[in-house]
Amino acid sequence: MNYIELGGGITSVTLCCPARYATINPTIAPEKLGTALDFLRKIFRNWRSLAFTRSWAALILALLATVSAAQGPENERPIPILTGSAGFFTNVNGGQAQLVPEMNPVILLPLGDRWLIESRGEFKGEFERPEGGGPYGGKVEKELDYLQVDFIANPLVTVTAGRFLAPFGIYNERLYPIWIRSLQQVPLIFPIGTGSSDGVMLRGGFPVRPKVNLNYAAYFSTLSTVNKFESDRTAGGRFGFFLPGPRIEAGVSWQKLLQEDRTNAFGFHLAWQPALLPLNLRSEYARSNLGSGYWIECAYRLSQLPFWSKAMRRTEVVARAQQLFAEHISENEAEVYGLPDVNTRQGDFGLNYFLRDGLKATASYGRRFSSDGNSNIWTVGIAYRFVFPLGRLGAK
Repeated sequence: MNYIELGGGITSVTLCCPARYATINPTIAPEKLGTALDFLRKIFRNWRSLAFTRSWAALILALLATVSAAQGPENERPIPILTGSAGFFTNVNGGQAQLVPEMNPVILLPLGDRWLIESRGEFKGEFERPEGGGPYGGKVEKELDYLQVDFIANPLVTVTAGRFLAPFGIYNERLYPIWIRSLQQVPLIFPIGTGSSDGVMLRGGFPVRPKVNLNYAAYFSTLSTVNKFESDRTAGGRFGFFLPGPRIEAGVSWQKLLQEDRTNAFGFHLAWQPALLPLNLRSEYARSNLGSGYWIECAYRLSQLPFWSKAMRRTEVVARAQQLFAEHISENEAEVYGLPDVNTRQGDFGLNYFLRDGLKATASYGRRFSSDGNSNIWTVGIAYRFVFPLGRLGAK
């Protein structure tokens, strides 16, 4: 059993499993794994406990599928990395077209074997035609998703301080980057319990039995009204387990607001990757004073089809069902939090085609049902993942 710590960064989960159970992300071709591994070894040396950044999630998991975590050479120095994603999407919601260019740069700055500084920004445009016609126009949102310092205390604990993604559910930390998402439209319940927090966090994982591994995250966030560092005063955490045999992970999340109404938010998540099928099944449930709801998503790679094998192994079909119960949220609150103010159901179907490593074309159709009226949601676009070393690879 190889104990792999993927703590305070990318997927925000500790994966404790033999390497053969790690996930192969479709954006990395199997024939490229050796080259990617050599490159990654030259960047980071401490495989057993380093908390990598979120943008490395799929790459790290793919590499773990073929190598032991203890194979890093000891004579290479870590170097800074610029990585992230960029994309351009066209959304048509209820007949209203919107152009959405987006870039999410990530900086990784390792300091020795135990320290890592990581940060992600978000630059997102939303351009629409005015009602009377004319050229597209709109605003560009600029956000700082996280700016954190990670200290790998030991293989069981990573300490994080600064601005980080709240560990509530799995979508916020693991699936949000546009080159990882199977569907570009975020779930209806995404705003519940998620977002960024300013404070401290402990996270890690450990095996409790040969076939059961636990992972955890606990945090405290302070109140901040500073521009780009806005945060509520909260406390919370997430606790989960992973079963390597059936390849199932499940967990619960909790968040307590320590200001104003002092409300609670609860969540549950489940993920399953059957060994015999190229299938990803994910689901979340969340409940707070703002509302409650769930989503279930299934992504299937067509690599097992007996025809057009070259094209089919690059093609993924996706389906998602979701529902939100609005509870007693006001229209103004709904606009602030990005939630529907009435009960809403939605079904989505999508298609992803991986043109090459880190580059995919995506399209989807969704139908939304609510008392405010039913509408169609179309999305088409392209997403790209980039990685640039910011230093020379070499020995210490």
